[in-house]
Amino acid sequence: MVSISSIETRLVRLPTRRVHKWTGLTEPIGQYLLVKITGSDGTVGWGEAPALKDWGGEFGRYFGESAAIVDMVISRYLAPAVQGLEIGNPAMLHKKMDAVVKGYPYAKAAVDFAYYDLTGKVLGVPVYVLLGGKLRETVPVTHSIGLLDIDEAVAEVGQVVRDGIRTIKIKIGVDPDRDVAIVQAIRRAVGPDIALCVDANEGYATPGQAIQTVRRMQDVGLVYVEQPVMGIERIARVARAIDIPVMADESAWNAHDVVQIIAQDAAQIVSIYTTKPGGLYKAMHVSAVCQAAGIVCNVNGSVETGVGNLANIHLAASAPAATLSNVIPVSMPAEHQNGRIGGIYYADDLLKEPVVFENGGIRVPDGPGMGIPVDDAKVEKYAITL
Repeated sequence: MVSISSIETRLVRLPTRRVHKWTGLTEPIGQYLLVKITGSDGTVGWGEAPALKDWGGEFGRYFGESAAIVDMVISRYLAPAVQGLEIGNPAMLHKKMDAVVKGYPYAKAAVDFAYYDLTGKVLGVPVYVLLGGKLRETVPVTHSIGLLDIDEAVAEVGQVVRDGIRTIKIKIGVDPDRDVAIVQAIRRAVGPDIALCVDANEGYATPGQAIQTVRRMQDVGLVYVEQPVMGIERIARVARAIDIPVMADESAWNAHDVVQIIAQDAAQIVSIYTTKPGGLYKAMHVSAVCQAAGIVCNVNGSVETGVGNLANIHLAASAPAATLSNVIPVSMPAEHQNGRIGGIYYADDLLKEPVVFENGGIRVPDGPGMGIPVDDAKVEKYAITL
């Protein structure tokens, strides 16, 4: 049986298409750590840690990981702990990782992705098979509008809709008047048939401020309001006061968080990540708890390169609760973009081939492992030092 022979890391920095920010973010996206696991037969699996120091849970419950932190945790703790582990046993992978160091879900997620990719390649099956099967041939994509000026945002959404995107998420949480104005302007620009949602990233100071602001937006027709304030108890107050469904994101990192959200009746929607719970194996646990409670989900991410985004796609295809449109990139190398901006956050990508975008979503790749090969030349091109 093939086992883990070596684990290597590589820091890369992709050029962004434009600046992409949200409330609380102080560093640029796209400088992420890749993980390469080589099996004893020479097969290679790839993973990614899209770690950002500014991205963490509420009230210090979880905390930001940087690329340097992830690299240290993997090299010092995780790699020695899982060395020699046979493929096909993600439960044991996580048992070993959790035993050697507590926390650090982004570091563990990167190893998890590479392990699933390696296992799928050796067994000759797509990762979605390892997750229980493919429920969706195509996973719908939501394009995220960061903290842009209103005129720039309106111009972008026009192109995004022409590119075939059917759902748009608008970053808010900066100033109530600005937030209401940009949501109304985008609705006028895209018309009634495009789904809109908003994400405050905990930006409102109080539940009362969030409630007042959302009520001013409700005539626009929003699918959901994502994480209006910090704290499960506080988003519960918002959820009880408005008609629009509330989505938990920063409040929902793992399955236990979802149990607390259910107990507080705090949200009707939970955003599942491949990274926040520590990888695909535990992300499926989050989906299972949500499904049992009747909570619907999407798959959200940290604007990954194509390496990490493939894990998003397989999760969105396999998780029963993930029935909503997903805030994930449309990963395309520069030579395939051809002026497209819908779902595009980087000017280039690390995959040899683009994902296939059709009917408002990404077709789930059926190749072994994650399904699309990593371009070693692109990894070398965009590699930087810590």
